[in-house]
Amino acid sequence: MAEVRIPTILRPSVGGASTVGAPGGTVGEVLAAVAEAHPGFGPLVFERDGSLKRYLAVFLGDQDVRHQRGLATRVPDGAEIIVLPAASGGSR
Repeated sequence: MAEVRIPTILRPSVGGASTVGAPGGTVGEVLAAVAEAHPGFGPLVFERDGSLKRYLAVFLGDQDVRHQRGLATRVPDGAEIIVLPAASGGSR
């Protein structure tokens, strides 16, 4: 079981919770378990092809999963997954 930290903007999709526990061996499986338990979560997190929405960043601990194996990144039991809206912008 992993703990998924939910950003404020996505909390209505999980009943207002800031964290949700979910089982799974990979980041994708854990997020899919959250989506199964909270149907409004999936469309906000996953594209139709099952990939992660590009405006989200997902961290396993302090590591961005995009720099690991993406949704296939293995999740140890008791790990913390953090879902964040991706930051963008910069100077002109």
